[in-house]
Amino acid sequence: MITGLPPAMIETSLPLPLVRRGKVRDVYAVDDDRLLLVTTDRISAFDVVMKEAIPYKGAVLTQLTAWWLSQLSGAVEHHLLSADTDEIVREVPALAPFHEALAGRTMLCLRADVIPIECVIRGYITGSAWKEYQAHGTLAGEALVVGLRESDRLDPPMFSPATKAETGHDENIPISSVIASVGSDTAATLERLARTVYEFGRVTAEPRGIIVADTKFEFGWRDGRLLLIDEVLTPDSSRFWPAASYTPGQGQPSFDKQPLRDWLEVERRAGRWNGEAPAPTLPDEVIWATSHRYRDAFTRLTGAPMELAHLGRSVDTV
Repeated sequence: MITGLPPAMIETSLPLPLVRRGKVRDVYAVDDDRLLLVTTDRISAFDVVMKEAIPYKGAVLTQLTAWWLSQLSGAVEHHLLSADTDEIVREVPALAPFHEALAGRTMLCLRADVIPIECVIRGYITGSAWKEYQAHGTLAGEALVVGLRESDRLDPPMFSPATKAETGHDENIPISSVIASVGSDTAATLERLARTVYEFGRVTAEPRGIIVADTKFEFGWRDGRLLLIDEVLTPDSSRFWPAASYTPGQGQPSFDKQPLRDWLEVERRAGRWNGEAPAPTLPDEVIWATSHRYRDAFTRLTGAPMELAHLGRSVDTV
């Protein structure tokens, strides 16, 4: 039994108007132009939010997003103003009493009108794409080449948009549906921007021993410009595989909540969980193993220990 797990944040209550509370993020209004995004340590699996939280997870998602956006500076416009806790508290003095709790897990961002489409880029065939391909030889109803194996590399990567679901799973949709929703010019721009960020992420991660199998991005309009918003190239929004063990023709281990999913699958097969809320109580070993996966991805990519970010110091360089 692992003891002495560090504290984790499950929910926030701040002296700002709450805009929404998602599976992971609590979003507050700072003023008419800015939002405060607080990434908690909540975690979900199989569409069920766990009672327990994963230490450091919120800091990983926040600081890794900030790190990627600093690397992408000049290539893609985005909504992030600051992920430095000291700077954010200076901008929003009402948050001063909550400085320690918010450290490392908070982003001050520009408001944007969110486009309700997940811009998914698939560099490898896995997950829901593999399941559909196995059954029908298609992705979102469109035919793919014959003979693909699970985890095969897709060359070139595929732009594979999906609906943005508030609950449950996102649903893969054809590009024609995106065009019908936002118009051909915006659809083309979304694809171009998503491919730009994915390609940057892929070539950055590979020398660090991580394959970005697929990832999803969100965009929003502000003053006639499309901004990259929300999280970017994190273990929650992407499938990160260890390059050293990559073997096509089978599923791959990943730097995310895999220890949690594996344990829940055992509980479900044993009849101790019916797959619905509430989930069974997570053992400390599962919580810590999941936390380690997230922190390992952060350290491999940025070259910095997660503890620095958890204290609220932004990681800007490798």
